[in-house]
Amino acid sequence: AMGSHPLNLVFRFVLELCALVAVGMFGWVQFDGALQWGAVVAFPLLFATVWGTFAVPDDPSRKGTAPVAVPGLVRLALELGLFGAATAALHFAEQPPLALGFAAAVILHYGLSYDRIAWLRSA
Repeated sequence: AMGSHPLNLVFRFVLELCALVAVGMFGWVQFDGALQWGAVVAFPLLFATVWGTFAVPDDPSRKGTAPVAVPGLVRLALELGLFGAATAALHFAEQPPLALGFAAAVILHYGLSYDRIAWLRSA
């Protein structure tokens, strides 16, 4: 299964890390002083919390754990929404080329994950 292939899981993990950096960069550019430092910590923490909390039970790409169980289509929408927010964050952090590159990488990942998307649609 390509969606749970180890290389694709590493690719997805790298995308998740890039998304955390993206929302942190956004916080750094949008605020000043103490708020700047707060946003650099809070935005990635919020992103990671949402990403890690809402999951489909028995998702092979997540070791099967689901702190808050959601249907597959909800999880897919959540992932696309968060990756979309990270793309927008890069754009608004004055990094349009990075935003485009990140969006292209996300599209590639989901193209490689067609079997996982089919599973999420039925889960």
